[in-house]
Amino acid sequence: MTEPTHARRTAAVPIVVAVDGPSGAGKSSVSRGAAIRLGLRYLDTGAMYRAITWWMLTHRVDVEASDSVALRAHDPVVEASTDPADPTIKVDGVDVSGPIRSLEVTAAVSFVAAVPQVRARMLELQRAAIGAGDIVVEGRDIGSAVAPEAAVKIFLTASEAARAARRSAEHSDNADAGQVSATRRDLERRDHLDSTRAVSPLRRADGAVEIDATERTLDEVIDLVCDLVDAARASRIDEVTQ
Repeated sequence: MTEPTHARRTAAVPIVVAVDGPSGAGKSSVSRGAAIRLGLRYLDTGAMYRAITWWMLTHRVDVEASDSVALRAHDPVVEASTDPADPTIKVDGVDVSGPIRSLEVTAAVSFVAAVPQVRARMLELQRAAIGAGDIVVEGRDIGSAVAPEAAVKIFLTASEAARAARRSAEHSDNADAGQVSATRRDLERRDHLDSTRAVSPLRRADGAVEIDATERTLDEVIDLVCDLVDAARASRIDEVTQ
């Protein structure tokens, strides 16, 4: 049996794939799916910010007081798995993969993520996890700040209506119009906070390919990502062999 093209190229050239975009665009599902298909590792940097936010809330730190958050930024030990089949995250040795998805953490994470000391700490951990490459990394500043030299940069987006519907479905199987509307307002709030913060704001990185997932299925978006990775690998292989 002939080995799949993806597998051949993955084995040949280490690569970093940066996937950025706003909340609810489908970054996690797309990034994990692409990593599994390509045989790459996977890092959810958003989960890392959620983990440190969960720690701040648990330790009763005022998350809207940046000075208070800054003082505790180096206290929690955050460990993120890079296995796309089991992307767990631990804080001080405790698996918090479930608790970090709570509404309380969701409401607070943009405040914590905006603190420069937190971003500096997470940047150090994220670059250590990326290491030599062979990884799909998702977040909001991967292509612009964390891995600006990534071979593939993607800005994944979708309409506000589609993002709100998807995010509402994650929390409820029977989300009504009121829930979707409230979720949309929260996404707009987070978009504003993430795109206007002073350090590493959410934006499309230079050289990033924008993918609008509004009218595309998950598999279609994953196909596009894998095609971009294949093209980048082929280009790098040609450079090496010339």
